[in-house]
Amino acid sequence: MPAIYLLLGMQRRGKPTTPWAILGVTTLLMMSGCLIKPHPLDTGEIQSRAVKDFLAISAVEEPLSGPIDLYEAMARAVKYNLEAKVKTIQVQLAHQQLNVAHYSLLPHVAANAGFDGRNNFAGGVGQSILTGRPAVEPFTSSEKNVTSGNLALSWDVLDFGLSFVRALQAADNVMVAEEEKRRLAVRLIQDVRGAYWRAVSAERVLPRIQFLDDSVSKALESTKRIVGQKLQAPLTPLNYQRDLLNIQREVRRLFRELSTAKAQLASMMGLPPGSSFDLVVPSRETEIPVVNLDVQKMEEQALLLRPELRTIDYKKRINAKEAKAVFLELFPSLKLSLGGYYNGNSFLLYQNWLSYAAQASWNLLSVFRTPAKLKAIDANGHMLDVQSMALSLSILTEVHVGATQFVLAKQEYQDARNYQQTQTAIVEQTRNLWLTQRTNDLTLIRERANDVAADVRLDTARAGLETAYATLMASVGEEAVPVSMAEQSVTQLAQSIRRYWESTGFTMSGTERSAEPHATPVAQ
Repeated sequence: MPAIYLLLGMQRRGKPTTPWAILGVTTLLMMSGCLIKPHPLDTGEIQSRAVKDFLAISAVEEPLSGPIDLYEAMARAVKYNLEAKVKTIQVQLAHQQLNVAHYSLLPHVAANAGFDGRNNFAGGVGQSILTGRPAVEPFTSSEKNVTSGNLALSWDVLDFGLSFVRALQAADNVMVAEEEKRRLAVRLIQDVRGAYWRAVSAERVLPRIQFLDDSVSKALESTKRIVGQKLQAPLTPLNYQRDLLNIQREVRRLFRELSTAKAQLASMMGLPPGSSFDLVVPSRETEIPVVNLDVQKMEEQALLLRPELRTIDYKKRINAKEAKAVFLELFPSLKLSLGGYYNGNSFLLYQNWLSYAAQASWNLLSVFRTPAKLKAIDANGHMLDVQSMALSLSILTEVHVGATQFVLAKQEYQDARNYQQTQTAIVEQTRNLWLTQRTNDLTLIRERANDVAADVRLDTARAGLETAYATLMASVGEEAVPVSMAEQSVTQLAQSIRRYWESTGFTMSGTERSAEPHATPVAQ
């Protein structure tokens, strides 16, 4: 900038601007460009970004209107989970890139306008070839200042073919993004089911755990007083105190495991950290998932529907189209152009004219590059084939493991339920004995702790069963949410998910559904 001011000052003082001055100004400008240095973000910029992100995270687009059930939790996770939003934006980006690829198929239309000026005329002389003497006086055919403009259309046939192939690849990339979004939705629903049932367990037993912890603390204070005052032989109250400490340790372990369940669920639903919300606590007598599927059909369905395999299929199509693009590059380029031109030079006979041309060119070196490119494409295709086989084997293993885990999770839930019912009866009997002073406080506290642990074990087994059900459903490639869910509110989406899960679940006929426990052959 100082160099420009210097040049303008010379012109104002009437001094001629020599070529050396222009050269010096140009050199100064180039040197100033080399003086640019990296500058770290200042504190204000970082603080502004932090505040902006915090406000965006803290904003709830659809506020909570009541207790949240499982299907509303799923709907909020699908709609507002930040990872899900990233996948949604990636799909939108892929669509926009496809739109850009569409425009590359159109011919180029360029409008140009220009001005050319100089301080003297562009003149010339003629010379005789025979005598070497000047043939004519110096003459000019151009004005000092000339304006010009044109509107030209050009179309490269080879570029059109390559752009068409790239557009087809962009369309396949849209489908890759859609499959990635579908894969994330399946995993998200799977995680939400487990987190919801853990949070329900916390809603049920955390108040009881707190009450039990207070009871244990009071009993410990009592035993410490007995030991301190030596009201009994030391060994008896010390053993009593040790048992109470073991119970307290178990109670506080359960509290630690369950106290963060709602925070984890809130994060999956996209709620701000620290949000307070209530859950719909279902009865423990609700129906458990029932699956009766043939393993061979499950394997076939998994190989057909898993988004990971579909993603590789689309990548194979993209790779095959890349081979077509390489073959197209072997052909010569044919460029057609048509345009209207204007030139303000008054010496021209026609200042407006129409121009058309055709030009062919061929890069001879492309013949030598093509074999190397084709080998790279073949290598990529072979890699995708091997990757598909490896992933297919992994998916079939997931189907077998998922079926086995589902059957075992159902058995574990039945065992936990029987244990919880038995423990409930024991607590009731122990309480009756305590009321008649036929047992001590330690026994009652221990059984209450065992009762809370049995409830937690039952809820944990139910969460494991729901997770195993979602895992099995994901392993066979079933949709986690309905396909048509665009522009739905949370309430509408929750209803759609409820109908989808309760009415369809796995893809199977009515005769394949059974209300009786069934172990698939793979789990036997």
